[in-house]
Parts: sequence; structure tokens; C-alpha cells
Amino acid sequence: MSKPFDIVISGGTVVDGSRGLRFDADVGIVGDRVVAIGDMSSASRNQTIDATGRIVAPGFIDVHTHDDQAVIYDPAMTAKVSQGVTTVVTGNCGISAAPLPDTHVLPMPLSLLGRQDLRFATFRDYLDHLRDSPLSVNVIALVGHSSLRACTMDDLSRAASEAEIASMRDLLSDALDAGAFGLSTGLAYPTAINAPTAEVIEVGRPLTKSGGLYVSHMRNESDNVMDSLSETFEIGRELGVSVVVSHHKIGNRRNFGATSRTLPYITSAMEKQSVCLDCYPYDAGSTMISTDPNMLDGRVLIISSEAHPECAGRDLDDIASDWGVGKVEAARRLQPGSAIYFLLSETDVRDILRFPHTMVGSDGLPGTEKPHPRLWGTFPRVLGRYCRDLGLFPLETAVWKMTGLTAKNFGLVDRGVLKAGSFADIVVFDYDTVNDRADYQNPTLRSSGIDIVIANGSVIWQNGEHTNCHPGRVLTRTAEASE
Repeated sequence: MSKPFDIVISGGTVVDGSRGLRFDADVGIVGDRVVAIGDMSSASRNQTIDATGRIVAPGFIDVHTHDDQAVIYDPAMTAKVSQGVTTVVTGNCGISAAPLPDTHVLPMPLSLLGRQDLRFATFRDYLDHLRDSPLSVNVIALVGHSSLRACTMDDLSRAASEAEIASMRDLLSDALDAGAFGLSTGLAYPTAINAPTAEVIEVGRPLTKSGGLYVSHMRNESDNVMDSLSETFEIGRELGVSVVVSHHKIGNRRNFGATSRTLPYITSAMEKQSVCLDCYPYDAGSTMISTDPNMLDGRVLIISSEAHPECAGRDLDDIASDWGVGKVEAARRLQPGSAIYFLLSETDVRDILRFPHTMVGSDGLPGTEKPHPRLWGTFPRVLGRYCRDLGLFPLETAVWKMTGLTAKNFGLVDRGVLKAGSFADIVVFDYDTVNDRADYQNPTLRSSGIDIVIANGSVIWQNGEHTNCHPGRVLTRTAEASE
């Protein structure tokens, strides 16, 4: 008698993450792997999950997160698991929990990593700590350029010296050897805005040998977005590595419609080098509180303020009016903290999301009471609002943008697709009801329509609750490359 399946997901419609057409089939799981897809109605099994009338898809990969510390202090990761996410990419925008100096105060945006006890001197220490932690989701970790600068420089408002570049390069080499997937930058931020292109290239030299990714929150996403794309592509060419343009967007009303220039330019670059991009499905972004008038050119909703915590959840206009000051001065008084900026065009958001090569990332900031709703709603929002309701693309394409495309771009082996032999990272959802519920007034509402989430063969979400199972793993570039 053959060994029974541990789990059979029966009666569902499989959307396998490859962009291939959906098909009806059962999915059989043994251990942490999918071992069969087909008719298993007569097969013996230990557990049956009835997926009648449901979609069975690969678990979603959140390609852009700031969950570096959250995966440790919040083992359930409910904000992500409740959306069907089974893998998160951390260390984006130049901000990573390792390596970081053991100082009480870090400059914004590094201080968004609020837990001093969860900052690590070496990247290997960070990954080892993750391995010893009860993870719900798989973790792919990037090294932050601003974090490297904070470890080696006494003043982040200047360019690095040759000696400092050499030190950063050594730290990056160590991180890549430990399993980091690549280097991220946040060149728009005070911690890196004065780093010239040459610095980034020289720091990033170890990427060439390792095959790591260069992932960039570019220097400008507004008036000078084309120049910033050019710089990003130049860095990728010089290093001979794949580039990921983080959360591609066009800021400020005067630039609305610029996707008619950026997307063809990205397409042209893709013909010459390896270029990827991601976006989030909202017309507002979120980051540190800024006093840049360009950032304040529109509605600004305060998420958190260390100086005035009572202002969380209020509009900057109202705060400034109450204080009898301008928006810039009000923002200065509120620093440090985080805010939501309504600077984007919904038409541009749709154009970028519809672009064939765009991956999906939440870019949510955990650890606050009033986060951007994208932390809790990104993936069901793509499925419900943009795919089902607005018809931007077929369901097969929507799932691919959140699974197979990301797995391919990050070089993941046997993840992001549902096939025999793949890891059993799976989400079962109701396509008729799946939707985000989180909004700017109630940003932590759980999404609807996500029935079952499985990571590495273990059910982690069922009946609207976490199962208290933690099968998540640390995925490393070195391990994936050796498969």
C-alpha cells in the first residue's frame, strides 16, 4: 500500500502561478512538498481540505516589505498571512536590520526599525536569529545600503571615503556569503541622498560575483524620475546584475501621466539588461515624515510621531491649522515619525500595475497602530479590485504577478508555482468575495475571501485565524543557487 498523502486539497480550481490557464484538480501534499496534481478522489490521505468553488494558487510572495523585525516580534505575521502571503522580502529601501550599529538613536528612516534589541551587528547573526525564531512565513533578506553607511560612517550627509567604501564592501561580501539576496538602496533618503552613483557601484562590487540583485528606491520618483531610472540601470550595467526598481510610481500632480515615458523606457532597458520592477496598488505612499515641500504637495495623513503621538491618524493640514503654522513647520515639529502621502494618480497606478513585468509588493510599515492599509490589504486588493472588478488583467496574470514572476526574478527554486515537486506554499481563496477591507480610517481590518494558507506543507491560516503553526524558513541566495 502506498503512503497516504498528508493533505489533499480537493475539488478546487488550480491557478498555478505560471500564467497558464486555470484547471480543475486536486493537490496532494506529502511533508513540505506538492507531490501530485490531478484526480485524487480515491487516494488515501490524513487530511482533506475541501476547495470546492475556490481557487488554489501558490502562496503570495510580498516582494517589498519592511518586515525585518516584525517576523521576529510578531511570529503570527497576521497582517501578511491573512492575505495569503507565505514569503516576504525584507531589507528594502536601503534599510535592513543587519548590519546595524548598537546605538540607541538611528537617523530616519533607519529608526523605522524601532526595536534596538532586534538590530544585528552582522548579517549572519540576523539570519541565525531568524532560524531560531518561530517564523510563519519564509524570509528573503536584502542588505540595506543605508545600514552599511550607518556601520561605517560618522556622518551620513556626505559621500563615503575610499576607506569607508571598502568597509561597506566587506560587510556586503559577508552578508552575501551568509545568504543575502542582494543590496538595496534608498537614495531618496537623507541617509543616502549624498551618496554618488560611483559610491553605490563600488560598494556593490561583490554583487557581480555572487549574482545578487540590486534593488533600488530610486533617488527621485517625481520631476527627475527619468534621470533616476537611468542611474539605476547604469548601476546594474556596471555591476552586471539584475536590477529591481522598487515601488515604481510618479509623484506630484504636475507629473501625472508620466508613465507614458517611464514604462517604454523600462521596456527598452529590459531589451539590453535584466530589469524588474514592483508596485503597490494604492494612490498614496507612506514613509518618514518629511519637510520637503514636494512631499507635502497634497493630503498628508500622520501615522506616528514621537514628539506628538496624539497626532497619529490626523491630517497634517488640520494639525498645522490648530498650531497656527505652515505645513512644513508642522511636519518639522512632528518629526521623527511616519506619514501617508496622497501624491499619486490612480491612472498611473493602474498603468504600472497592468504593465506585463510588474511584481506586487506591499511596502507596508509594521509596528504602528495606524499603518497604511497596504500592510493588510495589498494582495486581496489586486485580486478583488484590480483583477475581478476592474478587469486590468486575467486572474492567471494577477496570480503570476504575485508568485511565479517574483520567484523567477529572485531565482527561487520550486517556489511561486504549483507543480509536482514544488514546495507546498499554497493559498485557497474565494475569487467571488476576495477583497481588501483595510482603509485609511480602519487600516488593520482583515481582508475577505482568504480561506486557507499553507506554508511548507503546514496549514498556518484557517477559519479566519492563525493556527499557531510556524513552518516558515530563511531562504538564502546561496542555497537557491546551489539547487
